[in-house]
Amino acid sequence: MSLTRLFNFNRGVKLFTLTVIRKRFLNFSNSRYKSELTSNQKMTVDLKFNAKLTQADPHFKPVLIIGQLRHLNILKFSDIKLKLEPRVTEETFTKAVACLHPSPTDKISLYLDVATLAAVPLKCSRHNTPSRAHAITRLVKNNTLNVSEENVVIVCERSDLFASACAVVRAFPLYSRKTANNINARVSNSDTSIKSANDNFERTLVNVEFIVVEKNGTIARNELDELDLKCLQEVEKAIRLTARIVDTPCNEMNVDNFVEEVKCIARELNCESNIIRGEQLRERGFGGIYGVGKGAAVPPALVLLSHEPKGAQETIALVGKGIVYDTGGLSIKGKTAMPGMKRDCGGAAAILGAFYAAVKCDFKQNLHAIFCLAENSVGPLATRTGMYYMDTAIHNIQKGSVKEHPEVDIFLNSLRFRRASVMLTSSSDF
Repeated sequence: MSLTRLFNFNRGVKLFTLTVIRKRFLNFSNSRYKSELTSNQKMTVDLKFNAKLTQADPHFKPVLIIGQLRHLNILKFSDIKLKLEPRVTEETFTKAVACLHPSPTDKISLYLDVATLAAVPLKCSRHNTPSRAHAITRLVKNNTLNVSEENVVIVCERSDLFASACAVVRAFPLYSRKTANNINARVSNSDTSIKSANDNFERTLVNVEFIVVEKNGTIARNELDELDLKCLQEVEKAIRLTARIVDTPCNEMNVDNFVEEVKCIARELNCESNIIRGEQLRERGFGGIYGVGKGAAVPPALVLLSHEPKGAQETIALVGKGIVYDTGGLSIKGKTAMPGMKRDCGGAAAILGAFYAAVKCDFKQNLHAIFCLAENSVGPLATRTGMYYMDTAIHNIQKGSVKEHPEVDIFLNSLRFRRASVMLTSSSDF
């Protein structure tokens, strides 16, 4: 037998052996997995932030450890053994860290594919943050296993903890239209969302834990306190709420649906909400948002949420652009520019999430969130370009302010940058 054939034969035997081991592992009688890794059943994810490392056998609860290489080199096996024993030895862990060469990222298996060590990029450019949060999201998304319970451990400095936690959350969006057993269903398990009757998915738990590295290169021994955990948990809900709204297409997230989302948040937070819709916008002087949305089947809306705690000394207004779909109007976008325009409501969705998180975390000052909601559509009532009358190309943006825009899409985007004082001169406007 030639050396080439012998090599290929040995390689085939090894691959077959690894496949058999993997299958036996997945079907192990004592395994606590609710589903096999090869299952097509979609599982909705619950995220839980823990104050400290909890003990878990990776054979039953897979673990993904992520950090910068300089932090992983500081990490001792005794600092992480709660997540690895009895499957991984100190020698294996030490050699695994030495084998990491991120370019830009790298990972190595510590035990089968259920205990993984990953390193984020070494370099940090002006385009990303010191936490390398963008890489954390990708690593979590690509290396979690969609089983009944698993763990993500982030090794980072305290200043990067919040950004790293948010990056983990981004890897688990709530909305999906992927098929499961040939049945279309919507994954939407937010407490504040309008749920579908078909949302009958198995749930999985992802524990997120942190090992904090101090500036002097030592491992912090103090745990996260209750306020830290509350903040992280509420921000997790806010991020996933925002992502779900942005991911949902316009046929399921039009202006009516967005208004309902805002109402749900208002009820949960016990906050006051005020809504101006349709022709009321024109009558009350809000010609800008009216002109953008009056051509759509669903009328535009201007929505205000207010949080006014006792003893507040300052007032802050957050304004979000909520164009649920942007065709460009009569200045219509081309075939390459229009796909993805469901995301044009991302500003308003982010403001809703930020308002939710701030109020849940007991924000002490007056906080107002203003949502400019419309669909920039093509129709017989759509705003014409370059025509000089008050209901079209020249709009009464706000009482006493008249503005002309020769192109509808430029006019639409200009709304994004106008101050809250222009959109809302006083509470009497609502």
